[in-house]
This record gives sequence, structure tokens and C-alpha cells, in this order.
Amino acid sequence: MQVEDLLKIVQDVLDDRKGHNIVTLDVRGKTSFTDYMIVVTGTSDRHLKSLCDYVVEKAKEAGFKPLGIEGDLGSDWVLLDLADIIVHAMTSEARGFYQLEKLWSVDGLSETDDEIVND
Repeated sequence: MQVEDLLKIVQDVLDDRKGHNIVTLDVRGKTSFTDYMIVVTGTSDRHLKSLCDYVVEKAKEAGFKPLGIEGDLGSDWVLLDLADIIVHAMTSEARGFYQLEKLWSVDGLSETDDEIVND
């Protein structure tokens, strides 16, 4: 299976399990540690954890071995590392505060910006 197959599995599970505002960020060329980041909002800490637990279950069924999961009940952010895909399950408050989509959608500095920075 390819990373695109895993990506489809993750997106489908998050949608089936009522994840809100699912955004997939293609970060190839922006970082070397993963290809995609998926940001999803959950309704509670229990929902965040269960979203990631279901993704782990389906990923394992498809032959993918998750590298780790950070965050637990009581957390407003649960991170699931699937190597080529990282899932950020967050409460709406945490998502608004950290604004990961905005952070990872920033392209490199233009030549003009680079000249200004180096002056």
C-alpha cells in the first residue's frame, strides 16, 4: 500500500467518526519528517482520543504500524504519528489558538523578503 491509500483511510475514518473541519495539508517539500498533516476538530477530549484510536485500528488492519500517539483524556490536542501522515486532533479552542493550517501554508520567503531580512 502507498501513502495515498493510508491518507484515504485516515480521512474516511475521521469523517465516519464525526470529526469536524478535516483539513489535509500537503507538506512535502516543506518538511522532511512527514508528507501530510491532517488537522481535525473534535467535540471533547474523549472524542479526540477516540478519533485517533479508530485511525490506529484501521491503519493496523491495512498493514500500517503507527509510530506513536501523544495526548490522552484531558488533553485538548492529540497527535497521532503514522510516519508519512501526522494527525492533529484538536478542540476548537486549541485549533484556533495554534492555527496549524496557517503555519504550514506559509510558503518560503520570496527573494525580495530575503533581501529585506538580510539587510
